[in-house]
Parts: sequence; structure tokens; C-alpha cells
Amino acid sequence: MQGLWAGLRGHVIVICALIGSAAWAVPAGAQPFPSRPITLVVPFAAGGPTDTLARILSERIAAQLHATVVVENVAGASGSIAGARVARATPDGTTITIGHWGTHVLNGAIFKLPYDVIADFEPVATIAMGTQLIVGRKSLEANNLKEMIAWLKASPGKATAGTAGAGTGAHVAGVFFKEKTGADFQFVPYRGAGPAMIDLVAGQIDIMFGQASNSLPQYKNGAIKAFAVTSPTRLASAPDIPTVDEAGLPGLYISYWHGIWAPKNTPKEIVTKLNAAFVAVLADPVVKQRFAELGQEIPPADQQSPSALGAFQKAETEKWWPIVKAADIKPE
Repeated sequence: MQGLWAGLRGHVIVICALIGSAAWAVPAGAQPFPSRPITLVVPFAAGGPTDTLARILSERIAAQLHATVVVENVAGASGSIAGARVARATPDGTTITIGHWGTHVLNGAIFKLPYDVIADFEPVATIAMGTQLIVGRKSLEANNLKEMIAWLKASPGKATAGTAGAGTGAHVAGVFFKEKTGADFQFVPYRGAGPAMIDLVAGQIDIMFGQASNSLPQYKNGAIKAFAVTSPTRLASAPDIPTVDEAGLPGLYISYWHGIWAPKNTPKEIVTKLNAAFVAVLADPVVKQRFAELGQEIPPADQQSPSALGAFQKAETEKWWPIVKAADIKPE
């Protein structure tokens, strides 16, 4: 009997040793994702439209992934500081960014960046399709787009238009507006759309070409005037605002879409897991309602995939880069 127990004890020791060595052999990268908190980098100041979308999503993404999600605002240089931060991050899925038409298309045509807006990121999910509103301070004497253009032309170079920074979507839209109408005004760059909107409400600047998610709440509160939406159809959440076609400036269409990206070389299985979490959150009726209130349309599920975002971003780059370069838009 003692010999039997001795033999068994020897086998137990061998088995434990094998289990222990196997445990030590598991690489850190093989741990289930996510094993650490996830940082969602917002490339603009807190309170702006992109930040608002990020905060609506972050809590629900945390619940989907059973992880802590921290929203980090990295403002400056039209979002390119945040872009560089994420492009250099460890590609393990714990640092991702929310961005849009400006940060992941226009910036590549306007700035000399230390990264490539396409090649240095892995697309994760398309999350929203939005538009811009042409808005003005409440005390502006114009009451429609034609009157606003006439007011601008009556005092060339004196009016001010707030932007989220030189080269951002609001800046590009303003440049196109100038070319289309012949109006002249000065751009006032801010560190984000949120601070710019604060000054518009306060009457410190005259007009903005702002994302619907940033402008609609202030318009509905009666704090600013809205002259048109930059799309061929009216917003369901604000059907009283005319389209640019209806307001007398046909064809000035700008889609202010948003997406999620991870650093280049993030493993496919992690990108797939992140995408599944965002797709699930975007199907939430509460999220749909919140987005609609901000003038954001959630794309169909087949357009939310990593490959769909990658293809759409490439198509937008091919469309907008020649336009931006032909207009010789430069950082101010």
C-alpha cells in the first residue's frame, strides 16, 4: 500500500509540474480580451459633438465587453494629436479612437502628419452618418439662408465663423461656402466644436458650419438660429430646418460620418470582438433615440463592419482629397 501511495504521489507531482510549466508558457498576449481597461480617445475637447457620441457609447460598450472604458479627450491640431497618439499605441485593442470625416479623411490632405490616416489604423466600425447645420447667433438679423448670405456680403470680411480648428470639417465647409456664394468672413479656430458653440451661443462669433449633434440641442433650446442642413433631405429630428437645396444653395452636401479605429496590426480577433460590441450597442433603442436627437443616423448593420468602414473611408479620401487640394486649403 505504501508503494502504491508513493507511486501516486509521484504522478501527482509530475502532473502539477506539467500544469505549472504550461501556465508559465502562456504568453501575455494570449490572455482573453479585454484583460485591461480600454481607452477611447476623443480627438477634440469635452462637450463637442464627437465627445457626446463617445460618451453615449462608452458606458454601454463597457457593459458589452465586461471591461472599464475610459474616455480620454486629446484635443489640438484638428484631431491630429489624438491620431498620432493612437497610431503609436500598442495594437492590443486597449487603445481605440472615435473619429470622423475630418480626422480620418480631410486631415490627410491638409496636414503633414506623422502617420497615415488609412494605413496606420485598423477600421473597427462605422457608427453614425450625420450632416452639418449652417447656424448663426440668435441676435443675427438674418432669418433665412438668403438673408444670411446678403448680410455677409454687405460687410465683407467683418463676420466671424467658428471652427473646431484649422482644416477641420467646419473650416472646409466654410471655404466651400465662400466659393459657392462669394461671401467673405473670418475663421476663428477653437480647440473643439464645444468651445466654439459656447461662443456662438454667447454671441461672440456670428456663424458656424457645425455638426448636427453639436448644433441641434442649442437650436432646439432657442439659443441659436439654424438656416439649413447640408443634405438633400431634412432631418427627422428637426423637420422645420430646410435643406440647402430648399434654402437656395443647391448641392452643398456634406456627410459628417463617424467611425471607430484601432492601431494598425491590432489582431483580427480583437477587431472582430470590438466590432461586435459596437454593433450590439448601436442596435439599442435608447442609443438610436439619443443619436436621432443629435441628428445622427445609425447606418445599416452591413455598413457597420470593419471592411465597410475601410472601403467607405477610402472612397471618401478619393472624393475629397482632390477637392481640398484644388481649393488650396491650408492650416491657419
